[in-house]
Amino acid sequence: MPPEPRPLPWTIDGEGLRLSVRLTPRGGRDALDGVGTGADGPAVLQVRVAAPPVEGAANAALIALLAKTLRTRRSDIVVLSGETARLKVLRLAGDGPALAERLAAVLGGV
Repeated sequence: MPPEPRPLPWTIDGEGLRLSVRLTPRGGRDALDGVGTGADGPAVLQVRVAAPPVEGAANAALIALLAKTLRTRRSDIVVLSGETARLKVLRLAGDGPALAERLAAVLGGV
């Protein structure tokens, strides 16, 4: 019997991609650390940024990192919820399947 597929931290919808993120500010470097499980069970993309959680600096660094990694514009990425929390939901506007494919490739074919 094949193993069950891991839950993904994103869903594709008509507007693009909804991405669940657990952000670690002051993480020493900007990096995607892979897929993990949130406190209440759903999958999250674990991301660390060097920026502190002050005046939106960590969110700006998160958006810049994702935009660079996924080759999209910063203006196409919006924080839908969790503006001041570690757990966030982001909207990545654009071609949802293509964004999901790029994200899976960056994460090693999740």
